[in-house]
Amino acid sequence: MGKVFLVGAGPGDPDLLTIKGLKAIKEADVILYDRLVNKKILEFASPSTKFFYCGKDPNRYALPQEETNKMMVALAKKGHTVTRLKGGDPFVFGRGGEEAEELANYNIPFEVVPGITSGIAAP
Repeated sequence: MGKVFLVGAGPGDPDLLTIKGLKAIKEADVILYDRLVNKKILEFASPSTKFFYCGKDPNRYALPQEETNKMMVALAKKGHTVTRLKGGDPFVFGRGGEEAEELANYNIPFEVVPGITSGIAAP
């Protein structure tokens, strides 16, 4: 059984990524990321890491939330280390709660790695 990290990528500047978030990115076999994640942050991942874009914008969903949840569960069941990378903090204006609930329903080990929210990123 693998593990899922629900990681907040912060407000966009890669320098505002937490150390624990950086470790989760570097250790990931698979990263699922949204549209608010700065693409430079993805460069911290291993060259062998697989990436899946699951972003949402006002006009379309690249991957519906239910499919994102199913993908995290399936990948973890196959033994992968999965990092679900979200802009800001996973639980502030995000679906981190739903994702954590889905993982818990399937007894998937997971860890929440909070990110710096935009509200506290600047003076």
